[in-house]
Amino acid sequence: MAFWFVGLLLSTVLNPLKANVEGDALYALRRALHDPANVLQSWDPTLVNPCTWFHVTCDQDNRVTRLDLGNARLSGRLVPELGNLERLQYLELYKNQLAGNIPEELGKLSRLVSLDLYSNNLTGTIPPSLSKLASLRFLRLNRNRLTGRIPRELTQLKNLKIL
Repeated sequence: MAFWFVGLLLSTVLNPLKANVEGDALYALRRALHDPANVLQSWDPTLVNPCTWFHVTCDQDNRVTRLDLGNARLSGRLVPELGNLERLQYLELYKNQLAGNIPEELGKLSRLVSLDLYSNNLTGTIPPSLSKLASLRFLRLNRNRLTGRIPRELTQLKNLKIL
C-alpha cells in the first residue's frame, strides 16, 4: 500500500515538472520569434501547463503533442529547446519568415509524424539527426534557402511518405 501511495505521489509531482520543461521550451521559442499578429499572446510562462496556450495541443497526460503555427506571420529562428518536447507529433511552422538553421535537436523528437517548415527563410543544411525520426511520415522543407545535399540517412526512414 505504501509503494502505491509513493508511486501516485511521484507521478503527481513529476508530471508538472515535464509540463514546466515543455513550457520552458515553448517559451524559449516565443522569445526567439517576432509576433506582429500576437498569435502567441496566450503563451504565459507563469502558467504551470502550456496546454492552455493557443496553438498548442496536448495529450491526456498534459504533454505537448502538436504545435500549430503555420501561416502565422512569425519571424525569427527555431530554438534547440524544441527537442525537449518528447511527445511532439506535429510541428507545423510553415509559411512564416523563420530564418537560421534547423536545430539538430529536432532529431530527438522520436514521436514526430509531421515536420512542416516549408515556405520560410531557413538556411544551412538539413540536419542528419532528422534520420532518427522513425515515426516521421511528412517532411516538408521546400521553399527555404537550405544548402547542401539531402542527407542519405533520410532514405532509411521507412514511414516517410512526403519529402
